[in-house]
Amino acid sequence: MKVKNAVVAVEDLDESASFYTDILGMDETRRFSPRPGLTIAFFQGEGEATIELIEGEEDGKKGLYMVGMEVVDMDAELEVLKSKGVVLTRGPFGAPGGPRIAFLDGPDGVEIELIEHIK
Repeated sequence: MKVKNAVVAVEDLDESASFYTDILGMDETRRFSPRPGLTIAFFQGEGEATIELIEGEEDGKKGLYMVGMEVVDMDAELEVLKSKGVVLTRGPFGAPGGPRIAFLDGPDGVEIELIEHIK
């Protein structure tokens, strides 16, 4: 697995977006609202990994929220993880217009998102 993205829950998405673009020089590559009250934006600098900012997450958690890990074969990876006692919290399922994803909890409260890009 390789690190694909880090997800940060923020209080004010526009303010945080300004920091990542104006101060750090990253590009905002995508912004959408998967449901009312929740907005997600992706930022990329050099390299492939992205920072994903989330505003409006229901649990009110702020700060590092999730780490996305890219997998080549979701089914094979899930078999290995399940053999090690890992229980998924959500998924796997396909995101609209995007990759196949699944979620599990890390030991430190940071959620792990597995991402398989469908070709």
